[in-house]
Amino acid sequence: MKISEVSEKFNISSDTLRYYEKIGLIPPVNRNSSGIREYTEEDCNWIEFILCMKNAGLPIKTLIKYVQLFQQGDDTIEERKELLVKEREILNKKIQNMQKTLERLDFKIAKYEEKILKREETLRDMLFS
Repeated sequence: MKISEVSEKFNISSDTLRYYEKIGLIPPVNRNSSGIREYTEEDCNWIEFILCMKNAGLPIKTLIKYVQLFQQGDDTIEERKELLVKEREILNKKIQNMQKTLERLDFKIAKYEEKILKREETLRDMLFS
């Protein structure tokens, strides 16, 4: 796939894809004889993984480290796993905090809805009394 196709597929700019490659966020992409990037399915899998992890809040620095470890081969499997386990723990804490926030928002919204209903009942009683 050409960079424009990958850009469209993941809804990110070509500049972003080039930047990800430049900083080591994704492994280097092979180029054809004209120097044009040719993205493979594996390259797309990396991009999807990175976008997913970024959306979950994993730091860029951590993701670059993960890619570097991956490129070093199977000797880094345990270190890669530990890195992901640590990030999962952090993400779980964030999710728990967000769940508490969501519950608090639901509570506050319900209170406002109660007040609105009471106000509407009062207005209805005044109009139809």
